[in-house]
Formats: sequence, structure tokens, C-alpha cells
Amino acid sequence: MGQLLLSILFVIYLIMGYKTPDSIAAWVDTMWGKVIVAAVALMLFANANPVLGVLGLIVAYEFIVRSSHMIGASAIASAYPTEEYKWSPFSQENQFPMTLEQEVVKNMTPMVNSEPNGPATFKPILDPQYDAAPIHAGL
Repeated sequence: MGQLLLSILFVIYLIMGYKTPDSIAAWVDTMWGKVIVAAVALMLFANANPVLGVLGLIVAYEFIVRSSHMIGASAIASAYPTEEYKWSPFSQENQFPMTLEQEVVKNMTPMVNSEPNGPATFKPILDPQYDAAPIHAGL
């Protein structure tokens, strides 16, 4: 009779969607609170009717989720805006038309690193070194 009454209470809790009181939600939203709720659900699963055990696991999961939505990280995440929302006004303000400098750079002839006419026909000459040591002398 007790198991039948408990299963009816579990079904009512799941269907009606009762909110968890803040004092209980704050306790359940801790690590130890979640462990204790899960342990009670597993003990119920091990010691009661299998249908009541499965229902108890579902109720324990819902109980933890509802408690975290009121107090925990998901409540904090829903209270603060996302990065996309915070930066959305700036992206609208940063839509500029193409400037003259951008057009000039875009229309410049590309710099080419290859030598189209073969090797260079000149040999570079260094300025006087004024008694400076050669670069490779210390190596």
C-alpha cells in the first residue's frame, strides 16, 4: 500500500510540475545534495517494486534539474546575456563603406617574388664598412 501511495505521489509531482522551495533547492543544488538524492533513488530502485524504482529515478532526476534551474548554474546562465547579444550593437555600427585606401590597396598590382626575366644582371655593392667586423666572423 505504501509503494502504491508513493508511486501516486511521484506521478503527481511529475505531471503537476511543482517548484522546489528555495531552501530545499539550495541544499539539493550542492554536490552532496545531488549524491544523496541519487543514492535515495538507487536504494528505492533496489528495495522496491521495479516500476516504482524507475519512477523514483525519473523523479530524482527531475528534482535535481528543477532545483538547479531555480538556484544553480543554469539560473545564472539564463540571467546573464550571451556574448553574441552583448556584441550585436557593435556589429551593426561597424559596417563601413569601402574607403579610398582600401580601394587603392585592392586595385594595386600584386607583388611578385619570382624573377620573370631570369637571374638579375647586376651585382649589389656594399657601402664602405668602416673597419666593422664581418657578420660571420664570430661564428
